[in-house]
Amino acid sequence: MTEDKHFYFAYGSNMNPERVEKRGLNIGSITAGVLEGYYLSFNKRSVVHSGAASANIIQQTLEEPIPRRVEGVVYQLVDEYQIELMDPFEGYPVRYDRIKVNVQTLEGEISVWTYTANVEYLQEGLQPNRWYLNHLLAGKPYLSEEYYQELESTICLPNSNLEPS
Repeated sequence: MTEDKHFYFAYGSNMNPERVEKRGLNIGSITAGVLEGYYLSFNKRSVVHSGAASANIIQQTLEEPIPRRVEGVVYQLVDEYQIELMDPFEGYPVRYDRIKVNVQTLEGEISVWTYTANVEYLQEGLQPNRWYLNHLLAGKPYLSEEYYQELESTICLPNSNLEPS
């Protein structure tokens, strides 16, 4: 593992590099990453858009027979403090927690920061807005075709194409 470098693994709307750049994150490089033993869920209640979901990752249980994985975008950060720039956008520490996990990249396994929703903000049966899902789909260059197709088939809230300004 690369201990002298710092990374952020995005699996939700921050898979869109333009969005991350607008949020002020100073990026050294971008690559694909795979988080084994987790799955993607749209079960994090949006605090901005009532009834809408945001992405979350959930660690699979030992009882689940099929190994699961989350694909996403790995941003190399220019220093160890860059991740703190994402905290306000992710609602850390109230809505999301920031954790370290290991992801697989083309260069091998690395330790990365990522966010996981706090239990107080979880709700089943939610759907994302289409504009929100489009940010995930913007990560296409870093995703397998199969994973991209799964994302693309996500059912979204009706009439949710336009991102609020």
